[in-house]
Amino acid sequence: MPRGYGSHKDYVGRVKADAVARQAVVEKALRAAFGRFIEMRQVEVVVFSSMSALDLAKAVLAQPAILKPLLGACNIAARAIERDLGIKNLDTYAPRLTDDHARVIAGYIKPFLPDYLELPTLSRIDHILYMDKEIRKGKGRWERRILDVLNRFGRGPFRKRKFAAAGEEFEIDAATPAKGEITVGIDVKRIEARRDIHKRCDEIVNKADKLKGVYPGARFGVVVYYPFIDEHVNIQNRLRASRVDATVFASEAEDSIQSAVRMLLSTLQVPM
Repeated sequence: MPRGYGSHKDYVGRVKADAVARQAVVEKALRAAFGRFIEMRQVEVVVFSSMSALDLAKAVLAQPAILKPLLGACNIAARAIERDLGIKNLDTYAPRLTDDHARVIAGYIKPFLPDYLELPTLSRIDHILYMDKEIRKGKGRWERRILDVLNRFGRGPFRKRKFAAAGEEFEIDAATPAKGEITVGIDVKRIEARRDIHKRCDEIVNKADKLKGVYPGARFGVVVYYPFIDEHVNIQNRLRASRVDATVFASEAEDSIQSAVRMLLSTLQVPM
């Protein structure tokens, strides 16, 4: 990495001592908490200290599915691989690796692997990471459903659009028309924790201000996913005092999405 910028090795080095100390504390706490339920069992163990980086590269090349749990055990994500190794667009769940890439990645992760790790632990790491990926993908599909319903009921078309303001680039989740001056911009926002309200609302307000600074005649609306229904009014009041023209709420149910989108289009005076 260029001087002054951190690599994964740098980041790990800064926190390793604290992490090792915490691991010892947690292991002690686990034994104290679950002492009556702890059993000694035979289990398959992968001994990484017995293998070379070349052995590891051959294993990953032969069985690419093992890459994700190995990376997870090292707290390494695809971004770190791209940043530190220059390998772009690596699908860590189903990697298509060349011999050179396998060797480079193996040499990179080998120092971060523990001396050994139980095989069921490795598979469980993959299980957790895969579930997290699929959950996040599902949330992304919710945003896509909003866009699809906007195009079904509104005379758009609505598309993701980017615009520049004050030297920065901003993205609108749904805007019309597809090209030229934006007349309607819609932000689609998932807020899943109470503590995120202020930050997310500030993001919405800022985007509305920037859009109307560039396109003064544009109307701006937002579709919000927020599971605490009794607090919806707090968000509405906060956004009503800004340049946001309409705020609606939608759950993951199809009828909720359709109802919210139709209300939004009507409020923003978009022909249906």
